[in-house]
Amino acid sequence: MDRLEATVQGTVFRNPENGYSVVTVTVGREESTIVGTLPELSPGEQVVFTGEWTEHRTYGRQFRCTGCEIQTPTTLRGIERFLGSGLIRGVGPSTASLIVSTFGEETLTILSEHPELLRQVPGIGKKRMQMIAESYREHQGERRSLVFLQSYGISPALAVKISRRYGDQTPEIIRENPYRLCDDLEGVGFRTADRIGLALGIAPDSEGRIRAAMKYILLDASQDRGHVYLPEEELYRTAAELLQVDPAFCEHQMGSLLVSRTLIAEANEDGSRRIYLPSLLRAEEEVALRLRALMAAAAPNRFSEAEKAISAFERRRAIDFSPTQRSAIRQALEAGVFVITGGPGTGKTTIINCILELLSGLGSVVLCAPTGRAAKRMTEATGAEAKTIHRLLAYSGEEGFFSKGEDDPLEADCVIADEASMIDLALMQALLRALAPGTRLILVGDADQLPSVGAGNVLGDILQSGEVPCARLTDIYRQSEQSRIVLNAHLINRGEMPVLNGKGTDFFFERKDSFSAAAESITALVTRRLPGYLGYPEKERAALSARNIQVLAPSRKGECGVWSLNTLLQAALNPPEPGKPQMIWGETVFRQGDKVIQIRNDYQIPWRRFLPGRETVEGAGVFNGDVGFITRVDPEGQTLTVLFDEEKEVEYESGDLDELEIAYCLSVHKSQGSEFPVIVMPVAGGPPMLLTRNLLYTAMTRARTLVVLVGREEIIRRMVENDRVVRRYTTLAERLRASADLV
Repeated sequence: MDRLEATVQGTVFRNPENGYSVVTVTVGREESTIVGTLPELSPGEQVVFTGEWTEHRTYGRQFRCTGCEIQTPTTLRGIERFLGSGLIRGVGPSTASLIVSTFGEETLTILSEHPELLRQVPGIGKKRMQMIAESYREHQGERRSLVFLQSYGISPALAVKISRRYGDQTPEIIRENPYRLCDDLEGVGFRTADRIGLALGIAPDSEGRIRAAMKYILLDASQDRGHVYLPEEELYRTAAELLQVDPAFCEHQMGSLLVSRTLIAEANEDGSRRIYLPSLLRAEEEVALRLRALMAAAAPNRFSEAEKAISAFERRRAIDFSPTQRSAIRQALEAGVFVITGGPGTGKTTIINCILELLSGLGSVVLCAPTGRAAKRMTEATGAEAKTIHRLLAYSGEEGFFSKGEDDPLEADCVIADEASMIDLALMQALLRALAPGTRLILVGDADQLPSVGAGNVLGDILQSGEVPCARLTDIYRQSEQSRIVLNAHLINRGEMPVLNGKGTDFFFERKDSFSAAAESITALVTRRLPGYLGYPEKERAALSARNIQVLAPSRKGECGVWSLNTLLQAALNPPEPGKPQMIWGETVFRQGDKVIQIRNDYQIPWRRFLPGRETVEGAGVFNGDVGFITRVDPEGQTLTVLFDEEKEVEYESGDLDELEIAYCLSVHKSQGSEFPVIVMPVAGGPPMLLTRNLLYTAMTRARTLVVLVGREEIIRRMVENDRVVRRYTTLAERLRASADLV
C-alpha cells in the first residue's frame, strides 16, 4: 500500500451519488491524478492518500485511492483557497479573502466554534452568517464521518452510504451503538459492525453485541441456508462460536429479545424451543391460513363435461393422457388449490396446456413463474403470456411493496404458477395476498429439485403436509423416452446409476482423475470442443458459448468450484483487450461482455425495458438468481450496465457491485428455475454434504439439449447413493395440518 502526501489542485469529476472522484493534486512540483471514492476536496487542502499507482490505458499513470486523511490547512493562502473553492455556500474567492484578512490563522477556529463573529466581516449579515456556518458544519461533518469510518477499515463506498444515512452525527451514533448499522443499512452485516465495535472497546460479552449477533445469525440462516427458524440450542452454540463467549451469556440475553418481540420463541412437544425472526413466523402462519382459505372457498364444479373436453384435447394434439395425468387435470378443474409435481418428461407442460384451454372458456387464467427465464419458457410452451410473480403483483421498487394485494387483488379466476419449488416463503405470502376468495391456485413444480434460494421450503412442505390435493407424475411421456437426460434423471431419482455414455445421445461423461485435470477439461469443453461439436461459427463462438453453455458446480471453493472456474472461463471467453473497458471491485474484474448474476434481491435498483416497437418501460427491482450480460462499463464514472433476460437494462454504481458475481460458472443452487441448452458439471469430489442425489438431479434437469459430466464415476455413484437432503428448519407443513379447524 502506497502513501501520498499531496496538495489538492481541483476536482475534474465527481459522482455525487457514490462519491467517486477524479482529483488533481501536486506533490512538490509534480502534478498527479487521484481516483477513488472521496469526500469533497477543496483546492489548497493538504491530504494524505493511501492506495496504489496504476496505469490507465487512456489517461496514463493514476493513484487509485482506498483511503484519505485530510489535513487542516495551516497557511493563510491554503485557508483562503479552501474557503473560496465554492464548497462552502455563501463564500466566494473575494469573501474568503475578507474572512482570512479579518481573522488570520484563527479563521477555521472561528468558523467551527464562534461563527457569529463572521458578522464582523464587511458584507456578511445575520442570514449569510447562518448560511456559511451551516454549510461549513455540514461539510466538516461529512469529512469527519468519512475519515472516522475509513479509520475502522470501512470501504470508501460503504462509508459514503453510512455517512448519508446518519449525516454529521455519524461518529457519535456509531460510537454509541455500532450494531445498529445491521438494522439501518442494507449490505452492512454483523461482522462489519462488530469490527468497529471491538475497535471502539465494546466488551465481547456486552448485551448489544450478543443481541445483534443472534439477530444476525437468524437472518444469515434464512438468507444463506433457507431456514425459517433455528433450534434454541443451535442458535446459542452458533452465537457463542461467532462471539467467542460462553453460551450462557447468549441464553441470558434471549429473555430481553423475546420481551421486546425482536425474536419469537415457540415450544416443541419435548420442551425445546424454536426461535424465529417475527417476519418469517408471521409469513408461515399467513401462508398456511391463506392456502386453507382458498381450499375452503373453491367454487362448485362448473366443468360438467370434463372427460369429453379432455378427450377432445387429446384428439387435437394426437396424444394419450395416462390415467394419472387425466386424474390430475380433473382435480385441477375442481380444487381450490392443487399441486402438480413430477420430473422431466412426465408431461407437466402438456397438462398445463390442457388445463389452460379448458379453464380459459370459463374465465381468466393467469400464468406466472418466479424468474424471468422460467416465465419466458412458460410463454413459449403454452403460447400464452406468463409473467414473473413480481411483475404480476406489480412490485414497486421505489415504494418497496407489491401493488397487488388484499385491497387490489388479481383479476383472475385461476392462477397457474410454474417452477413452484423456487417460490420462497415471502414470495408465496405476497402471491396469496393477491388472490381473492374463489380464485383457483395451481402450483406446478418438481419436488425432487433443491428448494428455493430464499427462506422456506414451500412446495416440499405443502406436499409433506398431506393437506393439499396433489398429483405426482412418474411415467415418462413418450416424446421424452429417447432423451438420455430424462431417462438418467429418473434413474438418479430412484437411486440408480445413470447410463454415462452412448453414441448419438444427449448425455456424456468424461473421466478425469484430478480436480486440476477436470478444470482444464471443462475450460476446453466450453471454449473449443463443444462449440465445434455444436457447429457454432468461429467468430461467434465465445459469445454463443457464454450464452448457451452453462457450467454448474456443486461447491463454490476449490479448483472445480464456482470461483476458480469463473476465473478460468472469464480469461478464456472474455479476456482483456485494448479498448475493452473493465472495472475492479474487490478481487473481481467486471469486463464489458461478461456474464454476471445478481446474488441478492435488490428491490430498489431501477431498470428500463426496451421492447421493439413499444414504449420504454421503467421499473425497479432485480432479484437473486437473475443472469445477464454487461453491455457497458464506465471506469471513470464507476458504473456498469447489465442487460437481463435480453430486455431489462440495469445500471450499477460502484457501491452496488457487491450484488453481482461473474456467472460463467454457477452453483447448482443458483441455477434453480433456469434452463440452459447445455450443462457442463464437474463431478471430481467435494464435501459430502454437497455431493447429494438431489443436487445432481437438479443440475441435470437444468439442461435442455446436452449434459456433460467431468470427473470420476465413483463420485457420481457417491452422489446417487447419498439421498440425504440437507434439512431446512421450517414449520409450514405442521401449520397446514394445525389449521384444518381454523377456516
